Amino acid sequence: MGFEKILFYLFSAVLVLAAIMVVTRRNPVQAALSLVLAFFSSAVIWMLAEAEFLAITLVLVYVGAVMVLFLFVVMMLDVDHAALRAGFIRYLPVGIAVAVLMAAELALVVGPRYFGLAQYAAPVPKPAGYSNTEVLGEALYTTYLYPFEIAAAILLVAIIAAIGLTLRRRPDTKYLDPSRQVFVKRDGRVKLVKMAPEKKLEIK
Repeated sequence: MGFEKILFYLFSAVLVLAAIMVVTRRNPVQAALSLVLAFFSSAVIWMLAEAEFLAITLVLVYVGAVMVLFLFVVMMLDVDHAALRAGFIRYLPVGIAVAVLMAAELALVVGPRYFGLAQYAAPVPKPAGYSNTEVLGEALYTTYLYPFEIAAAILLVAIIAAIGLTLRRRPDTKYLDPSRQVFVKRDGRVKLVKMAPEKKLEIK
């Protein structure tokens, strides 16, 4: 067994273990940290498959940005661990059924009859000057240009819809108009009230 195969099986085992910890840990912070470990293991496996750009993108975008945001949100929220534990036990049979179904589907698709070096040849090692980013960008902007532009348009529509839903007017919310606040005068905000002085109570 070559050194690359040893690394592949090692990080695959770490990835599976980290994924199991994500769904079984009762502490949300521990689950998020397990997901970070799963992302790192996936990045290493992509590096072994000579997909360097995808590996570094996974680390920078998901681990460096998304998971940090998840950790901040989880730490700031007051999570009721008892309710989470009760919900986990309640939906455990459904989760086990879904996990068994997914394992059966993976066995049918990735089994030795349909997947392996006997059916698919090993990838040819790339030369020293090979750039994974250059090849990916060339394929993305030539062969898959229209699907890429359609996906970009769909994401743009989703962003505009999210902003529209956030900024919609609600009758039970008070809004401030900066243009009206600029022209406000003192007489419109401050009212001086004159009151007669009260007599001081004498304490006997």
